[in-house]
Amino acid sequence: MKISTSSKHIFIHGLLLFSGINLYAQEGNLTVTQDPKFEQLLNEKRKINPSITVNDRYKIQIYSGDSETSKKTLSEFRKEKKDFDGTIVFNTPSYKVWVGNFKSRIEAERNLSEFKKRYPNALLIRPNK
Repeated sequence: MKISTSSKHIFIHGLLLFSGINLYAQEGNLTVTQDPKFEQLLNEKRKINPSITVNDRYKIQIYSGDSETSKKTLSEFRKEKKDFDGTIVFNTPSYKVWVGNFKSRIEAERNLSEFKKRYPNALLIRPNK
């Protein structure tokens, strides 16, 4: 028995039409469980790098080393110099304490000479350069 080409097309289209009627999208609920330590790590990262801004201003790095000492250094600095902002930046493998937000290099160098009395390893940086 020979089936004509147009009959084949009608049969295939009809088969596809009727087989597609019963197709549905998947339905269901998805439950995601997250380890509580993950949120704790995110909060710690937010505390360490709350507002790293990259701009054309100068900063002074007063410490580079481990996490605990950098936190202690920043805390002591903030007690001594309330007029200056400071932040801890993590650059693998060390934590760096950056202070100040100086518009000009001259202003930054003046403060650098003063900071070197207390922090001998202090250095002038320009974060985006």
